[in-house]
Amino acid sequence: MFYESTAMTEKNSKQVKRPGLFPRLLALLVTAALVAGALFLVAYRDRLNVDALRRWLSYRSLETSDTGQAVPFTHAGGDDMSLSYLDGRVLTASAAGAHYYSLSGELYAEEVTPLDHPVLSDSRTTGTVYDAGGSALFLFRDGEELPAPELEESSELLSVRPNDSGWLAVTAQQSGFKGVVTVYDASGQEVIAVKLSSTFVMDAALSPDCRTVAVVAMDQTGGSFSSRLLFYPVDQSEPTAQVDLGSLVVLDLEYEEDQLWVLGEDQLVVIPDGGEQVYRYDLGRDYLKGCDLGGDGFALLLTGPYREGSANQAAVIGPDGLAVSTLELTSPVLDLSAAGNYCALLTGSRLDLYTRDLTPYAALEDPQGARLVDLAPDGSAMLADSQRAWLFLPG
Repeated sequence: MFYESTAMTEKNSKQVKRPGLFPRLLALLVTAALVAGALFLVAYRDRLNVDALRRWLSYRSLETSDTGQAVPFTHAGGDDMSLSYLDGRVLTASAAGAHYYSLSGELYAEEVTPLDHPVLSDSRTTGTVYDAGGSALFLFRDGEELPAPELEESSELLSVRPNDSGWLAVTAQQSGFKGVVTVYDASGQEVIAVKLSSTFVMDAALSPDCRTVAVVAMDQTGGSFSSRLLFYPVDQSEPTAQVDLGSLVVLDLEYEEDQLWVLGEDQLVVIPDGGEQVYRYDLGRDYLKGCDLGGDGFALLLTGPYREGSANQAAVIGPDGLAVSTLELTSPVLDLSAAGNYCALLTGSRLDLYTRDLTPYAALEDPQGARLVDLAPDGSAMLADSQRAWLFLPG
């Protein structure tokens, strides 16, 4: 009897105990909550602002005022200043040189040198400051200054454009040629040099996948000029596609994943990969007052009815060359920006942020005298006046 009792006890002790009612109920509730949350995200994904969560995660340690503005920091300033909110850091270019800061004003790097025509060109990861018509070129990424490509002694820079991978398309005039476009990889090594002697080269942009460089060439025939886009694979010496732009004078370029945006004085041209189709937005009788091609799949244009004077309309243009939305302006715009799914208009009295269809997203009633604005893809905005810069986080 004693033996049987002991055996039964050992048998029972080896059996797996079933969980109690409370753990099973808790597991059921958690599963139901996860399923309901997934269904909610699917059903209302267009109404939810994931960028607000991204901003909270990125800037939760940053102290801001009730209006969403961080404490300003002092920058070097200078004439002809431009500003880039570069991957959570701030890059400025001016006649006094280039300066690279943290959001708190810590100086990461600087180049204190006179620039006759300072130009700041950036991607989401990389910023360049160069002297248009000169040879000075500075490169910044990940909180530090990197060695810039060494140019030939006779080079005069026309354009420098980085892509998100840190590659550069450098357009310059060199002795013996009417234009040269050199592509450098993220380590600064030369990948390809397109040297043209029969046609002028004005600009170039590199595709995000680093496989193609689009070169803007300009020809002169009988006193008139015509522009062309030449698409070069970076491993070939001859273009594989060409697009005629007519008399368009190219002012700006932006190469997105599957399309190239080309801005002219009276037209915005969108060219999908391959160049087989061309979409055009014609300004008609209006005059171009400002543009930012940095939005994801859209461009922000400012236009006005007169050559002189300020803009009276903002328009968002989609990749099909059609206006997605327009907005009548009642105050002169000091600066504009587009990034991610957002765009910004800064006036003397307020900063207005919009979604890509110009639906109001956030506003700052007192921008404290800011004259420059640059957006990040998550909707946060960097503001600056002649002496200070500070971050604005939409609520």
